[in-house]
Amino acid sequence: MAQEVAVFAGGCFWCTEAVFKDITGVSSVESGYTGGQTINPTYKQVCGGDTGHAEAIRISFNPDVVSYDDLLDIFFATHDPTQLNRQGNDIGTQYRSAIFPLSPEQEEKARAGVARANQDHGGRIVTTIEPKADWYPAEDYHQDYWEGEGQRNPYCLAVIPPKLQKLRKSFQDRLKSAPASA
Repeated sequence: MAQEVAVFAGGCFWCTEAVFKDITGVSSVESGYTGGQTINPTYKQVCGGDTGHAEAIRISFNPDVVSYDDLLDIFFATHDPTQLNRQGNDIGTQYRSAIFPLSPEQEEKARAGVARANQDHGGRIVTTIEPKADWYPAEDYHQDYWEGEGQRNPYCLAVIPPKLQKLRKSFQDRLKSAPASA
């Protein structure tokens, strides 16, 4: 089984991680930071908005089961790609909507995905396509957050279940048999 990797930023990484863990063909989702200039940034530094990094997720997936195009469509459907540098109450460039293609083929598909999303959102997409950048895994306590602490965190309880409901409504055929609770 050949694995590929996709890197997306769609606001809070706790929220996007929870969505993509439910997708058939996704073997892992790691929260982290990319697209900035600080080497080995911390969560506190990234949240300060001065490092240039985005909170992002790195998805390992089997392209024979779920395509990069499918992942893009799920990405656009489960966050608001029309808000510049924010998702809900999370404001700043660290919460930007961005795609970080890892190959020329992914970049081409990302551009097509933005075009599809623009049709669905009346041309209001602000998602950027940014160059591949160094990846820094987030601190351990951010990994698999929804499955643990997230289900006791009021912010996560307000934001993640609606995203999972959108996922289940629009992408039922792409879900694992035992999706994470919402």
